[in-house]
Amino acid sequence: MIRQFELVERVKSYDPKADEDLLNRAYVYGLRKHGAQTRASGDPYFSHPVEVAGLLADMRLDSASIVTGLLHDTVEDTDATLEEIEQLFGPQIAKLVDGVTKLSRLQLQSDDTKHAENFRKLVVAMSDDIRVLLIKLADRLHNMQTLRFIKDPDKRRRIARETMDIYAPLASRIGMEHVKEQLEDMAFAELNPEGRESVVNRLQFLREHGRTLVPDICEELRSALKEAGIEAEVTGREKTPYSIWRKMRSKNVSFEQLSDIMAFRVVVDSVQSCYAALGALHGRYRTVPNRFKDYISVPKPNGYSSLHSGLHGPRGNRIEVQIRTEEMHDISEHGAAAHWAYKEGAATTEGRQYRWMRDLLDILDKASGPEEFLEHTKLEMFQDQVFCFTPKGDLHTLPRGATPVDFAYAVHSQVGDTCVGAKVNGRMVPLRTPLQNGDQVEIVTSKAQTPSPTWERFVVTGKAKAAIRRYVRLKQREQYLSLGKSLLHKAFNEAGEAMTEKGLHDVLANFKQQSIDDLYAAVGAALVPAREVVHAVYPGLKSRAHKASADVVPIARARARLREGGEASPEDPSIAVRGLIPGMAVHFARCCHPLPGDRIVGIITTGKGVTIHTIDCETLESFAHQPERWIDVGWQGSTDNGSKYVGRLRVTVENRTGTLSSLSTVIARNDGNIINLKITNRSSDFFDMLLDIEVSDARHLADITAALRATPAINAVERARA
Repeated sequence: MIRQFELVERVKSYDPKADEDLLNRAYVYGLRKHGAQTRASGDPYFSHPVEVAGLLADMRLDSASIVTGLLHDTVEDTDATLEEIEQLFGPQIAKLVDGVTKLSRLQLQSDDTKHAENFRKLVVAMSDDIRVLLIKLADRLHNMQTLRFIKDPDKRRRIARETMDIYAPLASRIGMEHVKEQLEDMAFAELNPEGRESVVNRLQFLREHGRTLVPDICEELRSALKEAGIEAEVTGREKTPYSIWRKMRSKNVSFEQLSDIMAFRVVVDSVQSCYAALGALHGRYRTVPNRFKDYISVPKPNGYSSLHSGLHGPRGNRIEVQIRTEEMHDISEHGAAAHWAYKEGAATTEGRQYRWMRDLLDILDKASGPEEFLEHTKLEMFQDQVFCFTPKGDLHTLPRGATPVDFAYAVHSQVGDTCVGAKVNGRMVPLRTPLQNGDQVEIVTSKAQTPSPTWERFVVTGKAKAAIRRYVRLKQREQYLSLGKSLLHKAFNEAGEAMTEKGLHDVLANFKQQSIDDLYAAVGAALVPAREVVHAVYPGLKSRAHKASADVVPIARARARLREGGEASPEDPSIAVRGLIPGMAVHFARCCHPLPGDRIVGIITTGKGVTIHTIDCETLESFAHQPERWIDVGWQGSTDNGSKYVGRLRVTVENRTGTLSSLSTVIARNDGNIINLKITNRSSDFFDMLLDIEVSDARHLADITAALRATPAINAVERARA
């Protein structure tokens, strides 16, 4: 364990102005508070905060960070309070300690929720002061170094998985590659010990058969640069077992086929010397195709700058060379800690390198709960990236596989919400098109556009997914609320009683709802039956309703059959379908594809709202003995409102040249749009197929059907009911 004077001397060695008295008081306070507590290893518990403080000193952080490292577990594991820490050490340190402290004293629903809620709090705290994250990373690094002492294997794996999924990517995001590599490798040792051992054994074999290989290659690279008049410091190392394993898995190659298990670093005095060194090495050795990356002209979002190149180096070995200046090297080793922004009194999360953190806060604002936030954050932090540009040249870094919609949300949430199209390198492309490195992306927007629920199927960034889900969630609630209100009005009318706000307010507790709007939404989502609300408000109706329940289905079906055109009059008590967005509160059944003009009936599905069927749909037979699930619905409103619905036709065509062209031409001339085509049977003479066509109503589909029947190459057409 680091002794008190050793820690103070270590801090004073790089920061002579450090507050020595503050450090001493924090050391003594932490030692006294943790007292006789011990860790799983049997060591005094205080050895952990002292080692964390030592790691922070190695990062060359300020006194407040070192003190927080010494005190970070006192509030959670001792009788210390934040008020006491603020009184003794000041508000700044109390705020840092609070940011690092876990929420262990909160009663949460599950371990997953607790883990997600802890991470949510960490993101909020580090967005205000990046030192919270630096302290948390040092805390996790020491915990991983002592992970082997925990006896419960499930707990060890959970900690290792959390480290791999959250803390290693966070370390990478703030440029602390050395910390990231240590965390990944220790987590790898716990999660896949056999895989790590196999890589370590092969590395050991290489060392034994080439003990001087790395020093010899360093010397040859140094000589090649010296001949070109470039003074450089050249060092080499093996890549970590986890990075080697990940590359073997991603490239699907064996260890023997892997070319660049050794990385060499060239440190020079200026940016000009970086490019001169690159030219000298490229002139001496053959390059490996597609292995050059210029992070000096286009730095990574975390501030990392360097030149990377793959070479067929000395002795024919394929190696990776990283060329950088001393300042770039300092940032690559220490990341955010190298900036020392807080010493100058500046905001610690400003600048392009922290844009990802603002994106996390945006996800936090849009997520429905801590688990969804954690899910989206994991998506946001994995590092296989592409670099794309706006027409003005602004750089945006996205995960590989990202689409123009992801890019639009990366620019701004409002740009994403109103995105209608995209130009990539000057050419219009579908919104689901994956972006490539170096693409220039121009987003076309419209004030009339809103996020489409279908976008969630192809976007990959957490920010885009969170924004789309939030919109769908809000719109779905609006739809459920409107539908629930209509269902309750109808239920009260059929019971011959008045629906009043007072009556509904009095029964909110019966259904565990906070407000009348919440009750409407629960009824619309079919979580609360409308009839039960009526019976709760008017208890005397329940016995009468029970006797009449056997006639509900015949009555509902008879009323639906009697509606000649399927349109509801203003006096009709049926629920209006038009105006409710399909896929949210209302779902159109795929078994019968109902259209405006069809006679329809609704079936309530718990948690999903209402599914609309045509009255002659065979599926309805399965609900014959569930009268409580039937509701009367209608197509209120004009059909001329621009809405499109999907109708399905079963078509038999002759197998001859041009038949498909004739079929699509007839549909297009009648303002229909084919959105799906499936050939169900084929022979030498005829093809049977199913066509899904966008139309405005049943009459529109009937017009298209008539036009197809008049086409010579088409043998038969009928509306499909399945």
